[in-house]
Amino acid sequence: MFGSLRSRFVLSHVLPLLIVVPLMGMALIYTLETRVLLTNLSNELSDQAALVVDLLQVHSEVWADPAQAQAFVDHLDGRIAARTMLLDREGHLLASNGPDDRERIGQRLDLEGWSQVQAGQVSVREMYSQRLGAEIVDALAPVLGPEQELLGVVRLSHQLTTVYDQFLQVRYLVAAVLAVGLILGGAVGWLLALNLERPLRRVTSAVEDLTSGEELPPLPERGPQEINHLLRSVNALVMRLESLEQARRQFVANLVHELGRPLGALQPAIEALRGRAGCDEDLRQELLAGMQNEVGQLRRLLDDLAGLHDEVLGTLELALQPASLSQWLPDILAPWRAATQAKGLEWRAEIPSGLPELALDRDRFSQALGNLVSNAIKYTPVHGRVSVEAGVQEAKAWIRVSDTGPGIPAEERERVFTPFYQSQIGRRFPQGMGLGLSIAQNLIAAHGGWLEVDSVPGAGSTFTIWLPLELGEQETSPPPTG
Repeated sequence: MFGSLRSRFVLSHVLPLLIVVPLMGMALIYTLETRVLLTNLSNELSDQAALVVDLLQVHSEVWADPAQAQAFVDHLDGRIAARTMLLDREGHLLASNGPDDRERIGQRLDLEGWSQVQAGQVSVREMYSQRLGAEIVDALAPVLGPEQELLGVVRLSHQLTTVYDQFLQVRYLVAAVLAVGLILGGAVGWLLALNLERPLRRVTSAVEDLTSGEELPPLPERGPQEINHLLRSVNALVMRLESLEQARRQFVANLVHELGRPLGALQPAIEALRGRAGCDEDLRQELLAGMQNEVGQLRRLLDDLAGLHDEVLGTLELALQPASLSQWLPDILAPWRAATQAKGLEWRAEIPSGLPELALDRDRFSQALGNLVSNAIKYTPVHGRVSVEAGVQEAKAWIRVSDTGPGIPAEERERVFTPFYQSQIGRRFPQGMGLGLSIAQNLIAAHGGWLEVDSVPGAGSTFTIWLPLELGEQETSPPPTG
């Protein structure tokens, strides 16, 4: 019954009213009856008893003649709402305006508070009358003579049941307030539940549409703060999934392109070698060299895909061994120097002697550095410059690869490390699969370092590798600049 959010929300608004309003009404009625009603009634009876005593001061003959006493009481009937009795000094009933008291005339009544009255004091009590079968408020007031002797006693009593009946309107009012409160609470809970239910249904529908592969427009962010946060998170998730889907499609397109280009070059070369070109040694060597170059392209593509596979599955393992940067860097940079010069670029390498020895996986780190240098060579125009420098700063080694290419806009500097991302501004990355920088960043991070990029559009880019000097030291934040 209360399985839905709407029913539970309505219950959360109605249930407190069902508990609080009746309890407050009962407490209010109890307070009015005990603290206000009884006190006022007792004071009223005391005042009326005092008034009757004053009247009896001038009609002292009633104490000697029961007929005159009854006439006096009958005269007060209608003027005083309470039941009125006159008793002599011994406690015998002389007169009463109660119809049930006629047969008790002349009988001695055993009343609580009689000793207090004999002492000349007024007694007001709340008690249960066995004869009437009801709660009463009883007031006894002594009538004293000139010598302060006790002439008689005036008794005024009032049944509380007749007074409590006057509070039925209060009870009805509490019930009416409860009913109105329940209706209003239920309506407010219903409206609030609808305001929560609508965005949640939109989120549920969006997730279902997302699982079915439909494109989703951004969800409107309306409602309470928590719902807005949920909608914002869903919109971010949708954007992320759309970005991944676009990256997947781009990845497939790039993969087809990257595989098709070397295969397209290999197929005619193979056909030529099977034909007459195989008889011409010079042409044969030229074709084999071209085929070897295309196979190298395929090999690099396979290495990039293998690096991506390790990154996704978390299976990247390093075979660390000591490597002296001053001796090792020139060896791995030599092939890139030849590639730079073959393209007509200026090559500059500044590797000082005395650089520290680091724990590196030489193959993996060579791949990361090679990705940076390859990008610099590939996207630097003819007559441009590619530079590689190395040094030490604040217990950290750095290797910097710079070029004079088109540069990277500020808004894309972080995104260039995202797998498959390819910038369209300046066409810095016009071809390839967009994996080189992502793989380089992860390989460097696996060595305990990090990769920074600094670029000015139109003035080139600089990628800096930072590595801790101590073997096995792990760094989590870049050094201060300055």
